[in-house]
Amino acid sequence: MPIFALSDDPDDLRFPPPRLAEPGGLLAVGGDLSVPRLLAAYSQGIFPWYDDDSPILWWSPDPRPVLFPAELHVPRRLERLLRQNRFEVTLNTDFPAVIAACARVHRPGQPGTWITAEMVAAYVALHRAGFAHSVEARQDGVLVGGAYGVALGRAFFGESMFHLVPEASKAAFVTLARHLYARGCSFIDCQQTTEHMARFGCREIPREDFLRLVREALGLHGAGRGDDPA
Repeated sequence: MPIFALSDDPDDLRFPPPRLAEPGGLLAVGGDLSVPRLLAAYSQGIFPWYDDDSPILWWSPDPRPVLFPAELHVPRRLERLLRQNRFEVTLNTDFPAVIAACARVHRPGQPGTWITAEMVAAYVALHRAGFAHSVEARQDGVLVGGAYGVALGRAFFGESMFHLVPEASKAAFVTLARHLYARGCSFIDCQQTTEHMARFGCREIPREDFLRLVREALGLHGAGRGDDPA
């Protein structure tokens, strides 16, 4: 299938239908990372993922890994750690630091990062607009783990997480997932299937079902300002 080239016109936010994506999920190339375009993408189940050596690439994988907050599985060992309050976990207290740490952390098998300087600037702008949110885990006042993502209606689109000490990102994620569940979140989009997220109960669903969930989640609140999970 052809890869669609997006318009450079900031007022032209059209994306091709996700069903036209390549088997690996690649749907389109180009465009920009403006707040309106990012919101248009997420509202259609599309997200950007690329590196410094490529243009902006837009994806909509099939199947799609999601975590339903009601199905969150927390291992006993992690549950004990959470009860010990080893980490101070907060929401939206330092989004720029969290995304910067996610960009810097070394990931086995990945020579670089897809969280480019352009991506960092774009998601900080999305945070300031009220749509991107972070969760922070601190130990003795030092940021040692966290995660960030995008909230639209009752959907949360997870982007990345990091840890500098064992279990910090897990503690942050579980706290976030439980908070989202309490706020009525329908699902957490995990974008890519990983063993790490599978342990928490993430499972793959057909893209068609995922897109239906997105439409339903946005229909509850419309596609306006994202729910602030703080």
